Amino acid sequence: MKYFVIAGEASGDIHASQLIKALRSSDNEAEFRFFGGDFMEQASGVAPEVHYKDMAYMGFIEVIKHLGTIMSFMKTARQIVSEWRPDAVVLVDYPSFNLKIAKFAHSLNIPVFYYISPKVWAWKEYRVKEIKEYVTEMYSILPFETEFFARHNYKVEYVGNPTVNEIDEAKQNFRSRELFCKENGIDEQRELLALLPGSRKKEVEDNLKEMLGAVSQFADCQPIVCGAPGLSPEFYDSVFAKLGYSEHKPKVLFGKSFEMVHHAKAALVTSGTATLETAILRTPQVVCYRMGGSRLIYELYSRVLKVKYVSLPNLIADAPVVKELLLHHCNAGNMAAELALLLDQEGEYYKKQQAGYDEIARRLTNAPSAETAACRLIDKLKKK
Repeated sequence: MKYFVIAGEASGDIHASQLIKALRSSDNEAEFRFFGGDFMEQASGVAPEVHYKDMAYMGFIEVIKHLGTIMSFMKTARQIVSEWRPDAVVLVDYPSFNLKIAKFAHSLNIPVFYYISPKVWAWKEYRVKEIKEYVTEMYSILPFETEFFARHNYKVEYVGNPTVNEIDEAKQNFRSRELFCKENGIDEQRELLALLPGSRKKEVEDNLKEMLGAVSQFADCQPIVCGAPGLSPEFYDSVFAKLGYSEHKPKVLFGKSFEMVHHAKAALVTSGTATLETAILRTPQVVCYRMGGSRLIYELYSRVLKVKYVSLPNLIADAPVVKELLLHHCNAGNMAAELALLLDQEGEYYKKQQAGYDEIARRLTNAPSAETAACRLIDKLKKK
């Protein structure tokens, strides 16, 4: 079988790589072409047609500025579908791009499978119509999505959450806190605060300043920035330079986010998959999303969003497990106040969040998501 897979961001690269491994395990003759990243390359043994770091444009202005580049990627994807004729097109989130490819593949009678649904339950609910029309099967990684799509008369199966599986696998190689600190040049005597400012350049630039301002109020703790896989050390250096850091720059660790968060006393996390990772690792967290910090934008999003929460932990639990500091609420003072509460691990605030993490784990289960999705996909193709 031939599979064309499209993942447009860092988390999608990780999740898609696990699906590729599962497909290869069940299909010895599987061939892959893909838009994605390094993890997908390792899993498939071939280089990406387009790397996701060249596709990760955020916000209307960024998209307009790079519209020509995006259209060239779209042309490349359509050529692969029409000329290579894959047996299946497999899409991972990234809806603005992927739903156009779904429509094109559908027009050529090529089955389309979605692994990790677009967040149409949050906004742009009209996209459900396109999903129902062009997507052969949807495999959900969030348990509440099955009920949402059922209301639209579209059957979606929850296959488990890949983040649970990925963290379970990663934890087998975690070292002691002492060894982790020693190997990474970290002062073992001071508590660690993990900063996860996002995977896109704009997110990092918007969030890191306020995060560093917040942790500076805890002199007995040391902040460690978790570097995004698609960004370079030079990029973080440039951000620190703009913020006035020269010799004493915060430490940035790459490829060690799970272990870093595991050993951290608490974390400041930009809204996204990292919030769920932090919850599964059971590290106390504050969810942050600055994006310029505009009160006007906050009011606009409050009217547009169809959900009570924006972070995955709260959406899964259907309760305010973690504090969400969004836009103009996302400032150093508010972050510091939340951190102070969470650092008191004898306090009720900390215990309530940990109880929320228990509920999230119960709802997610330990089902092997990639393997389940791969089996369903292959079975569907065999029945074609």
